[in-house]
Amino acid sequence: MQILNDRQIRQKIKRIAIEILEHNFGEAEIILAGMNNNGLGFAQLLLAELTPIAPKNTAILLTRIRLNPANPVEYDPTIELPAEALRDKPVIIVDDVANTGRTIFYAVQPLLKALPKKVEVAVLIDRKHKSFPVKADYVGLSLATTMRDNIKVNISGDGEMAVFLQ
Repeated sequence: MQILNDRQIRQKIKRIAIEILEHNFGEAEIILAGMNNNGLGFAQLLLAELTPIAPKNTAILLTRIRLNPANPVEYDPTIELPAEALRDKPVIIVDDVANTGRTIFYAVQPLLKALPKKVEVAVLIDRKHKSFPVKADYVGLSLATTMRDNIKVNISGDGEMAVFLQ
């Protein structure tokens, strides 16, 4: 069952972009850290929305956090930007769906060595199954689902964007 169509996703991205600028007003740089593939895709969509509306004195940087969501302790999570580029700057971890919060919890690990000014979380879909102390600061849609439900997000590639509940 489709729960968000292309127009609705674009509207949510625009709203989240405005919220990010409001909460980080006056910052010289804002770093969007997309998680793996879909998180990076969502971060790229946010970057495209933020770039034309950000103040001229605010740079928006994009990076990727790599980790294995199925087994986040198998390999240390990594972030592509060096630690000194993150120091004293707001970092927003971006992912498509937040389930239990485990993946986002482990994604914070490489940021601990960088001492960012603050760490926030932006997700397109926030499910209400938190097992870890993670709260999304920017949310496109909150869903109360069962653990057996699956959320499929199509935000990359050709065609229209959509979110499905399976």
